[in-house]
Amino acid sequence: MKMQVTEIAKAVQAVNAAQVWPDVNVTGVAFDSRHLTAGDLFVPLTGTNDGHDYIQNAIDHGAVATLWATDHTDSAPSELPVILVPDTLTALQQLGQYYLQKINPKVVAVTGSNGKTTTKDMIASVLSTQFNVTKTHANFNNQIGVPITLLSMEPNTEVVVVEMGMDHFGELDFLSNLVQPDVAVITMIGEAHIEFFGTRDKIADAKMEIVHGLKADGTFIYNGDEPLLQARAKDVAQRQRTFGLNADNTLSASAIETSRATTSFTASLWPEAPFTIPMMGAYNVNNAMAALLVADTFHVREKPAQQALAKFVPTENRTEWLTGHNGEAILSDVYNSNPTAAKRVLAAFAATPVTGQRIAVLGDMLELGDQADQLHASLASELDPETIQSVYLNGEHMQALATDLAAKYPAAAIHYYPTHEQPQLINDLKQAVTADDEVLLKGSHGIHLENVLAALEV
Repeated sequence: MKMQVTEIAKAVQAVNAAQVWPDVNVTGVAFDSRHLTAGDLFVPLTGTNDGHDYIQNAIDHGAVATLWATDHTDSAPSELPVILVPDTLTALQQLGQYYLQKINPKVVAVTGSNGKTTTKDMIASVLSTQFNVTKTHANFNNQIGVPITLLSMEPNTEVVVVEMGMDHFGELDFLSNLVQPDVAVITMIGEAHIEFFGTRDKIADAKMEIVHGLKADGTFIYNGDEPLLQARAKDVAQRQRTFGLNADNTLSASAIETSRATTSFTASLWPEAPFTIPMMGAYNVNNAMAALLVADTFHVREKPAQQALAKFVPTENRTEWLTGHNGEAILSDVYNSNPTAAKRVLAAFAATPVTGQRIAVLGDMLELGDQADQLHASLASELDPETIQSVYLNGEHMQALATDLAAKYPAAAIHYYPTHEQPQLINDLKQAVTADDEVLLKGSHGIHLENVLAALEV
């Protein structure tokens, strides 16, 4: 982005917008003073910490202007332009929406209980064959991250692909109305955040909020194999297109073949053009199908879409194969987890070729509420000593799975560690793993299985 302070002050309806501002160009936006670069507008947010307290660090890193809450006026800096607003987060959101309208790209919004980050990456990859594309970086998918994504657009951006997360009602409604998508995508409905919703039906209701801001001539793309979405889509007036494995979808997949490194499939709209993605697991085919429907909606031909999917780069720590210190193959999926995602990864992992043992390291799945123990125990359906020979479990709720596995696994094959005993898990695992083995790491980010990954890679 590139805007002068005067324009920013007017865009956010600053309390002091009418004052005379110096000719200062802003070339970026940052809310974390540690990650700010020269030319940025600093946006101090108030949460666990008060961002206003870090203004000097922001100035030291090159901030050229700052938003500033009116209730902090007494501590406002004098070294740079200060744009006074009642609430800095609201102002950030206003600025993001203003810049979106100024650049005026097409907007693709993506949500879902699983697969939204991978789908976002795939969509950006296929659309980049024909358009200048900006996409959500990392997990910037909330009320802060979405406006930051918008403000990261280059002036020549033609399509912006915006990932949207949520864990409460109203969040997707707000984000959808903020960006007013041309295309809205729901990957699937699972149990993620069920602690806050109680049932999958309510999760589906919350996910459907993504269409609240969908333009009248927009397109709603969703998983047509999901009855919860089928029922709710009847109330959506905009154009609808579906993907899935069932033949009655707009786009369906068949002839799925998967290996450790790739998955190939045939898509019904282009039966003569087989597609390959650089990821294991048949469950990733639906993510690719969603991306292909978006590509088709934007009139991207199958050949460039084929090439883009074949070489797209997924966000780090999403089912990524790595090599450990002993030479073992490690399937790292430590960014997030929920029962649906864990079962899918376990099924794919169990089918990979290996000369040694398959070892599953599973960490607690968070935000499952009162159903947490039951949902952790449900993973037992995807664990069989014939295919996954050893299981390491980390976290308080994983004890429920350990109890269920006792009926089907030898005692010596089940290794349970409360959350605080992760260092012991690491020590025991490192002694057990050989070069011929495969290790799966899957857990919610809050359980920090990335520590296990780092230890295995040393």
